Amino acid sequence: MARAPKPQPGLPSKQQVLDFIQSSPTPAGKREIAKAFGLKGQEKIALKALLRDMAEEGLIDGNRTAFHRMGGVPKVTVLRVMAIDEGEILAIPDSWQPDDATPPPRLRIIEARGRTKGPKAPMAALKVGDRVLARTEEAGSGWIAHPMKRLPAAAESTLGVIEFDRTGKAWLAPVDKRARNSLPVADAGEAEEGQLVLAEPAGKSPRSGVKVTAVLGDPLAPRAFSLIAIHKHGIPFHWPEEAVAEAERAAKLPLSEEKREDLRHLPIVAIDPADARDHDDAIWAEPDGEGGFRALVAIADVSFYVRPGGPLDREARKRGNSVYFPDRVVPMLPEVLSADVCSLRSGEDRAAMACHLVIDAKGRVTDWRFTRALVRIHEVIAYEEAQARIDEERAEPHLQSLWACWRLLEKARHARDPLELDLPERRVKLDDLGRITEIAIRERLDAHRVVEDFMIAANVAAAKALEAKVAPVVYRIHEPPNREKLVALKDYLATFDRKLALGQVITPGLFNRMLKDVADEAEKALIMEAVLRSQTQAYYGPRNAGHFGLALGSYAHFTSPIRRYSDLLVHRALVDAYGLEQPAPSGLSPTSGLSDRDRADLTRVSEAISQAERRAMEAERETIDRYVAAWLASRVGEVFATRITGVRSFGFFATIIGLGGDGLVPVSTLGWERFAFDEKAQALEGEDSGDRYAVGQILDLRLAEANPLTGALKFELPDGGSAPIEQRGRPLPLKKKGNHLAGRRGRPGNIRHQGRRR
Repeated sequence: MARAPKPQPGLPSKQQVLDFIQSSPTPAGKREIAKAFGLKGQEKIALKALLRDMAEEGLIDGNRTAFHRMGGVPKVTVLRVMAIDEGEILAIPDSWQPDDATPPPRLRIIEARGRTKGPKAPMAALKVGDRVLARTEEAGSGWIAHPMKRLPAAAESTLGVIEFDRTGKAWLAPVDKRARNSLPVADAGEAEEGQLVLAEPAGKSPRSGVKVTAVLGDPLAPRAFSLIAIHKHGIPFHWPEEAVAEAERAAKLPLSEEKREDLRHLPIVAIDPADARDHDDAIWAEPDGEGGFRALVAIADVSFYVRPGGPLDREARKRGNSVYFPDRVVPMLPEVLSADVCSLRSGEDRAAMACHLVIDAKGRVTDWRFTRALVRIHEVIAYEEAQARIDEERAEPHLQSLWACWRLLEKARHARDPLELDLPERRVKLDDLGRITEIAIRERLDAHRVVEDFMIAANVAAAKALEAKVAPVVYRIHEPPNREKLVALKDYLATFDRKLALGQVITPGLFNRMLKDVADEAEKALIMEAVLRSQTQAYYGPRNAGHFGLALGSYAHFTSPIRRYSDLLVHRALVDAYGLEQPAPSGLSPTSGLSDRDRADLTRVSEAISQAERRAMEAERETIDRYVAAWLASRVGEVFATRITGVRSFGFFATIIGLGGDGLVPVSTLGWERFAFDEKAQALEGEDSGDRYAVGQILDLRLAEANPLTGALKFELPDGGSAPIEQRGRPLPLKKKGNHLAGRRGRPGNIRHQGRRR
């Protein structure tokens, strides 16, 4: 690692201060900065003023003891373990207060391997909730931390269900499926058996138990599963009065026909799910007479109503996006905007940001322009209904034109060759009382692809339109797989006698061709799972790195400003870049463009909304898992067709085909023989029977447990697994190990990792 350049004497610039804070191996306070730059007397006073200005501008955070770059973390700090995912330990700073709208960064904790030298014992394995003093550093696009010592636990709320044992003692059963043990309850308050509660430690010692701080009700009542996720993930749920008041004032803003392009004569349609709670996009197209089309993507003009800097904007910024559950939505904007004024309803005048596209005969977008418009949606159509009209040849001319235009966009899409992975989406249907009526995989129709390709075209146009003006852009970024993941994929493919040359340029088309060449469906499922695991997670940022999955060089989210703050930022940037400002009456901010802070630096808000998106995804996925577990609770003992989705040393995970719901098959249930874990092949293999369990494999499993509170499932083999070796009529073999003979007898599920034991 190259040394940071030695600071030169004299009052440093703001960038020099940031560079020094970043490169300093120890916490950098005012004293350290002054010493590094050789400051004395009046220069120290000037430095104090400089640091105060930088803090006010949002460049740094901290105090006189230690500063750090805003959005970063100190070199040495206290962290709290938030999750342990597939062996990866994730933590956040224990105290994080740079901005209520900026979620704390997640750091990957790197634990020391083996025993430390000298008399000091190594730190015990970390678990969720642990606090550690750690040394931190940036690594690529993320942060890593090296723990120095474990710290006493801090008070933190736990979500769980009250249970009483035979002696009348109360216990708290956590609803997080990663938590293994119930906690003793020192003070249950008014909580009753079976109620969902929030609790916090009753004392400093774990033996002190927990005390109930809030009673939330029946955890198995209809619509309770989403409430669990909301509380667990800290999703903002209640609206501050001042935010609602501003939304109501904004909803009354008049729509000026003089200042907007009038598009009410066009038969623009919104094609959405039948149960859509809002409609923020609509489309239209007509032939241009030259083999191509003129098209329009109309998007709700949210930036007109949500002005930067006010309480409404601050709350939307904090939420980052809407969170969708089967029974409710936690919207990014108050209902008066999200479900009413900003929603593109049929037959009503609405404010829109219009993206005009020119599409040639090869499906390429050759020109675009953006305007603020007045639209009147001709019709809101469900995907299934739109598809039925096309299939049954009863579609109106405007729908036929949309499909004809889409076929050109589809042609360009195939030429671009984006990543094609089959990622089914689970759909939970509820009745009016919130009870489950059906859980199934959502059908993928051409109608979905029509809307998707129009939205992609508009998103690309938005990014390029801003680039043309050298304006700030919040890009949607999906980076190519990193080398570490490609090496793991290469090793995995080698177990199928397939090669992946790392020296070539890795493109989405490479993976598509790889999958197309696999004739065996079972093997294709295995390789598709591996390709999916190799992909990076998409995020938002102001520095363009392209979108690997879509095979696009520039991509931004423009089409869903009702539910994504990223899109609202893109709309505001377009307002600035193309002179689309429409001032509001007094009482609201006069500008609908970017704030000065965001215009100067989009990094911080991009990081915040990226983390809010991940929070929403986790909450939505866990809620679906709870609904699936509730749906299956009455079917324990039944055998289901499943696909293995992950293999670890302690067992493998499988999901029910056509339904979803991940469950564990513990290795202890596979029989009394040892199973070797082949990390490269992601497989468990019986050393005597040869039974093999690998990612992507399809097999029948019996449902052994289904816990609606945690969403956890547990499976077992229908026949109970391999029989113990003693029952096969031959003695246990002895195996040479080191300098002694070791018997093969052991506890059920004894694991030998490939090449080493753990």
